[in-house]
Amino acid sequence: MNEPHIAEDELEECSEDQNKYVPREVIIEEQPDSDESEASRSSSEEEGRTERPRHEISPEYWNIQKLVKYLKTGNQTATVVALCCLKDHDLTTEINQLAIQEIGGLELLINLLETKDLKCKLGALSVLTELSQNPDIRKCIANLGGIGILVKNLTEPARDLQIYVAETIYNVAQVKKARKHIRQCDGIPKLVDFLDCNETFLNTPKDKLSDSEMLAVNMVSAAARALCSVSKSSKNVRVMMKSGAVPLLARLLKSIHMEVVIPTIGIISQCANDPNYQLAIQTEGMVSDIVKHLSMEEYPELRRFCAETIFKCCEKAVTRDMVRQSGGLDPLVNMAMDPKTKEDKPLLAAVTGAIWKTAISPENVERFDQLKTVEVLVKLLENTEESEEVLSNVVGALGECLKFEHNRSTLRRVDGIPHLVNLLNYTYPPLLENVPMVLRECAEDPESMRDIEQLDGVRLIWSLLKNDSPKVQANAAWSLVPYIRYATDSGEMVRCFVGGLELIVNLLKSQDTHVLACVCAAISEVAKDIENLAVITDHGVLPLLVNLVETEDVELRQHLASAIAYCCAWGSNCKEFGRLGAITPLVQYMADIEPDVHRTTALALFHLSKNPFNCITMHESGVVPFLLKAVSSTNWKLQEAAAGCLANIRKLALEADTVRLIRNSLETDKRD
Repeated sequence: MNEPHIAEDELEECSEDQNKYVPREVIIEEQPDSDESEASRSSSEEEGRTERPRHEISPEYWNIQKLVKYLKTGNQTATVVALCCLKDHDLTTEINQLAIQEIGGLELLINLLETKDLKCKLGALSVLTELSQNPDIRKCIANLGGIGILVKNLTEPARDLQIYVAETIYNVAQVKKARKHIRQCDGIPKLVDFLDCNETFLNTPKDKLSDSEMLAVNMVSAAARALCSVSKSSKNVRVMMKSGAVPLLARLLKSIHMEVVIPTIGIISQCANDPNYQLAIQTEGMVSDIVKHLSMEEYPELRRFCAETIFKCCEKAVTRDMVRQSGGLDPLVNMAMDPKTKEDKPLLAAVTGAIWKTAISPENVERFDQLKTVEVLVKLLENTEESEEVLSNVVGALGECLKFEHNRSTLRRVDGIPHLVNLLNYTYPPLLENVPMVLRECAEDPESMRDIEQLDGVRLIWSLLKNDSPKVQANAAWSLVPYIRYATDSGEMVRCFVGGLELIVNLLKSQDTHVLACVCAAISEVAKDIENLAVITDHGVLPLLVNLVETEDVELRQHLASAIAYCCAWGSNCKEFGRLGAITPLVQYMADIEPDVHRTTALALFHLSKNPFNCITMHESGVVPFLLKAVSSTNWKLQEAAAGCLANIRKLALEADTVRLIRNSLETDKRD
């Protein structure tokens, strides 16, 4: 909109016009939304007057309030002139914004959007667009019912008016309540419709576009920006998808106009949280365009959105392969090494997150190895002031890379282990979820394990069992398994942790099945030391294990059966398991389709079958057919355990037959 510069003294003549025009909608009756909002508004005004004595307020403040009065009482021309004069002031400063708010100017501006005069609407929107950059004013616009009026104006034919509306929605939709209102007012389909633009315009340089064509491109940019804010709501994301946004976004990604591409990538980044959108990003071929924009150094915001999208979408193997095939791994590592990226923490977090998720695929790790990614990631760990989100992503990426033996050696060579152990002292839950897992991979390397033991890393991991986060507890328990298994004197190491055995037994009371499974795996290793088994038996591990046998969870079944197997070695534990009713549910595990469950269950049944009464219960529960089938398995551990269990059952049966024969013989002799 081309706004004429009009002196404020010209307003006097306009307001004295006898045929003055005052739209009905512009006359404001001060009726607040609620008593509470009125009370808070009046109290804030009182505070403002208290804090700002009259003699300390600049003349500009009073000039702005004078202009707002003309909006209330002036005719149509005076209203337009007042709006133009308002635009001459800096409306981004707090004092000028307060001047408009305190005299009720915000309500007036919103009401002007309901008039039929285009100039009044354009002027009001140009002011609101600037004012709505303030977070408090955004909330006020939402509370005053401005969202519905803004959405209604999207249907106006004037293109410049639509652009102003979309820009205002972009600002106001930063507020959660406003995003909800936009959805309820059916504003999302209208904004999505504006994304449908002629591809020729999107791929033609600006200097070759006519004014109308340039307006069309600007409209797409404004609508994309508005949807970028709106898409912060998961419900809005689903509405956008139903409105046909996906193919339009895929087309906009190919545009040469960065003011269109950047908000488009922003929308895709927000929507990528939804699994349906992740699939759509694959099928619409967006990945190659996203990777292409990763290398545009002059647009850090664009690169951040691209990296965030890759981070969110690469949970799926297909997308990880597409990123690699599109050449996306190299720019990610280059960005992680770039000093400019290291200064931009949100960008660095997105980049390291993308490296983490893409490293899940072994083929990607091969390329990362060629780019010396482990060394790059360890360099990031050396920065003690690095953000916790970045550290969490870096550790997650290292955890994937260290699944390969040569990378464990590389980590040790570049002194990465001390940095990892030090991270166990942090309190950020996502970081504490990842650190034990990467240290678990290190434990597969004997030299790395010795280093971690010397740095007191095992004790720090054990202490994470006290953490409130179930995922941290589960990962800590799971990472303890190799440390207990491979330690030089694991029994003594475990006993030296004061209260450690009681802590791990008490975790069997958790309501999280993943925690229970990981704790059972750790208890399996602890119980291999007879002294530790005696201690956890005293802490009541047996009834806690038996309480879990009715589970349907496959992972828990596997590790629970293993824990029961190794807990049978102490005293009367074997008999106690039978007395507590663990046998029959365990027999049912043999009907599971998972081979790992068969293996650990057969081992548990073998150890339990050393008690005669348990053998009788097993036989009555129908275990023999399962064991006979297991004996023919290709897994030798399963074969051995099943055969041992059958041998114990058969031995008891033979003894019973012998006793029966002797008894019958004695009875015969007695009759004779």
